Amino acid sequence: MNPVAIRLLNQQLAAPQFSDPGQVVSHMGAIQAQEYRMMRWAVAMRTHRPSARAFKAAFDDGRIIRLHLMRGTWQLVSADDYWWMLDLCAPKGIAVTRGWMSSNKITIPEKEQMSVRDILAQTAADKGSVTKEDFVQALGERDISMDAHRLSFHIRMAELSGTICSGDLLPMQATYALTASKVRPTAQIDRDEALMRFARNYFQSRQPATLEDFVWWSGLNIGDCRKGIALLGNTVRAVKWKGREFYLTDDCRTRGFRTGKSLLIPPYDEYLIGYKSRDIVLPAEHTHRAHNNSGIFQPIIAHDGIICGNWAPFKDDCQAQFFDGSHDEGALQSAWQIYKHYSSS
Repeated sequence: MNPVAIRLLNQQLAAPQFSDPGQVVSHMGAIQAQEYRMMRWAVAMRTHRPSARAFKAAFDDGRIIRLHLMRGTWQLVSADDYWWMLDLCAPKGIAVTRGWMSSNKITIPEKEQMSVRDILAQTAADKGSVTKEDFVQALGERDISMDAHRLSFHIRMAELSGTICSGDLLPMQATYALTASKVRPTAQIDRDEALMRFARNYFQSRQPATLEDFVWWSGLNIGDCRKGIALLGNTVRAVKWKGREFYLTDDCRTRGFRTGKSLLIPPYDEYLIGYKSRDIVLPAEHTHRAHNNSGIFQPIIAHDGIICGNWAPFKDDCQAQFFDGSHDEGALQSAWQIYKHYSSS
């Protein structure tokens, strides 16, 4: 087994299968969207022809939704998956949010939560796509004042209730919309079906991966993750590699990988954040160059799938710093040209 090549193929970072950004998000199940500008590249680089315009169209049309979902952090999900994923993940997300509130000595009574949620919903309904400043103004018109930290918790709880989600894509600033006007209703599914779909989405796009990787990524408890894998039945199999047990799906991609390619990977990308153990593609001695212990992830360069350097996404020219010798200047410049073409498209 060549786990690096298999991950590149199934993460759509080598020989991508999709043209539409919405198809990529659907395939991945959820894509980390912590960095508002770079989440677009995380999706676009997994398409045949990366296009900023195509991502914006899918986002503004509501085919791609951004919200706080797993681990208390931002993700992109497909509109088709939105409701069942929210049903599955919201209870844990609410618990995580309340835990953070408690650690920050913030208490929000239920009456306040409900009244503020109604104001957020009405503001989004009236304006279509709103910013935090619009929420602050609407609250101020009702003589309600709160700091940005408290408001952020109200917004997260409103997201986890399915009341608001992402609005239109702006260059630098997140917006919010009324979910009922953005995402069409879908048939409700039972919890077992949701766990099975969740496991399928994860392993089909991040294989080979371990149970521990799935637990980390999903934010669910280990019992739910084991159940999700078990429900996949014989469509998934376990493979031992260097003393660890990995899972592969029955339709795992193994062909299409070509050597000699560099990738400019955005911060918080699923290529790293999708796994608890990242040593397969990131040498342990260089971990600090990719992320710190506080969960801050940096833009990284991969050559033939191995993380070997950092890059600067918002510079006019290609600025790279390498921490080992596994790179090729020609491949790097080719990757930079693809990124610049995407940025201008």
